[in-house]
Amino acid sequence: MCSRVRRYQLILEDNAKNAISALATTMSLVVDSLLSIGEFGWTVAQLLTFTLIDSVKTFIPMGVLPRKSIKGDICLITGAGSGLGRLMALEFAKHGCDIVLWDVNEAGNAETKRMLKSSGARVWSYTVDLADRKDIAAKAVMVKEEVGGIEILSGAELTGDVPSLTMTKIIRIQVNNAGIVTGKKLFDCTDDEMEKTMAVNCNACLYTMRHFGQSMVERNHGHIITIASIAGKLGVAGLVDYCASKHGAVGFHEAMSEELRLIKADGVKTSLICPYYTNTGMFDGVVTNAPYLLPILDSSYVIDCIMEAVLTNKQEYFIPKFLYLTTSTFGFYSNRVSALMSDYFKIGETMNNFKGRKAIEEKK
Repeated sequence: MCSRVRRYQLILEDNAKNAISALATTMSLVVDSLLSIGEFGWTVAQLLTFTLIDSVKTFIPMGVLPRKSIKGDICLITGAGSGLGRLMALEFAKHGCDIVLWDVNEAGNAETKRMLKSSGARVWSYTVDLADRKDIAAKAVMVKEEVGGIEILSGAELTGDVPSLTMTKIIRIQVNNAGIVTGKKLFDCTDDEMEKTMAVNCNACLYTMRHFGQSMVERNHGHIITIASIAGKLGVAGLVDYCASKHGAVGFHEAMSEELRLIKADGVKTSLICPYYTNTGMFDGVVTNAPYLLPILDSSYVIDCIMEAVLTNKQEYFIPKFLYLTTSTFGFYSNRVSALMSDYFKIGETMNNFKGRKAIEEKK
């Protein structure tokens, strides 16, 4: 009799333990589910908040948001012998920067230096073959030795293997700027032309960051700007090699920004600039069939936008602002819809009368 009672007691104890264990497991699952739901809800709330804030900031007029000071910084600009590079040199000098000029065009570089003479800025100029990583590597060493460190780097052409040098100052702003364009259909391009386009417009971004970016990360201070193009987001007939190179530049910038975020280098800011055709001469001859929505951009306006991005730490800047709409919605469209819109705006015809900067120089 006693043994039977004892057996019943043991069964009841086991059942109680199992019930408690099951209850604990259930409570744990409930808590984990609530935490997951809470985390998801918090993420969604942040997503909506940040989207609203960023959307408002996108359409705030230039000059309204607080701006940082770059006075006294050293600014290295590649492709400084003409176009946006020259205009950036003049603008950075106005903001109190000293300027280092890099370009393959020695005469153009000298002219930019002459134009900076009255600015009061210290100016250094170097003739660099921007498609030759060995030449770029050598000039990078020269800059570090002669200038004594860079705080603002503008351009996409510092390449090659460079020994580590102690820098008294850091690169504060790196603008991957210089670019070339053939303006030819894919089957009309030579291998050398395509390789040079990729080297200058895309590959050099990687080398530039590798040369000067580490000092930014070590000090958690800097700003990297990539002057890409809307051609880095969309495809345009007559610009296959150029689009490929600019897609690469955009990919570099976005992946590099993510790496900086994951290593918590939050003091190193990044800005991606994607303008439409700009009247620097590089795309001379192109036309727009939607002048109100997609005008040929004035270079001075593009410079104002670049400086706005730099001084307000804006992460992405499309010019004109109509491009925010197209780039944000293209992912929802089928290829047929994208083609329909391209046909409506006649994007495929914009390059039909392309001449480029060489044609302008020949006229002179």
